Amino acid sequence: MDHTLLKPEATRADVEALVEEGVRLGVYSVCVSPSFLPLDARGLKVATVVGFPSGKHHSDVKAAEAARAVRDGADEVDMVLDVGAAKQGAFESVQADIAAVRAAAPSPTVLKVIIESAALTDDEIVAVCRAAEAAGADFVKTSTGFHPAGGASVHAVGLMAATVGERLGIKASGGIRSTADAVAMVEAGATRLGLSGTAAVLGGLESDSAY
Repeated sequence: MDHTLLKPEATRADVEALVEEGVRLGVYSVCVSPSFLPLDARGLKVATVVGFPSGKHHSDVKAAEAARAVRDGADEVDMVLDVGAAKQGAFESVQADIAAVRAAAPSPTVLKVIIESAALTDDEIVAVCRAAEAAGADFVKTSTGFHPAGGASVHAVGLMAATVGERLGIKASGGIRSTADAVAMVEAGATRLGLSGTAAVLGGLESDSAY
């Protein structure tokens, strides 16, 4: 689980509380806005976002943001692709955009590509997942959680998993607020969850023997 706080009004104190809670809950990472880096995550991985939340940034700006994040200690970078380019079928441009960030944040930095699956058709989801794989990404991720079209869906996660198989990770994020939602995403193929309400989701696992 990526224990996440990306609200614009978040403060340094909020982020420190996030880390403390993340350590207590045993999450994999904390995901925060890049202005909070460098961050002492007390042994947790540190993830941040690039081109967030619209994706409508020049590729060189996204690349510079990613490079700065790595210098500031980010272990993982979650970038937003250009959804408009995907909608117009410019998948070579989408791939080039991802490749620019990959070059700026090479392995072992983990690169996740946020595709805003709720704003895409099935064919577009498949095409952007293929572009992300071709550009060297490590994960495809459903959503920013900020798009008006919505967040993660079981259908989108299943389609993403079917497209990239076990070659890439699948991160489901955006609107996952209950234990049932989280379990459904994992069953559909998600290998990572992005959650802001992590404690409630884990609490449901502990209290319901059905899980």
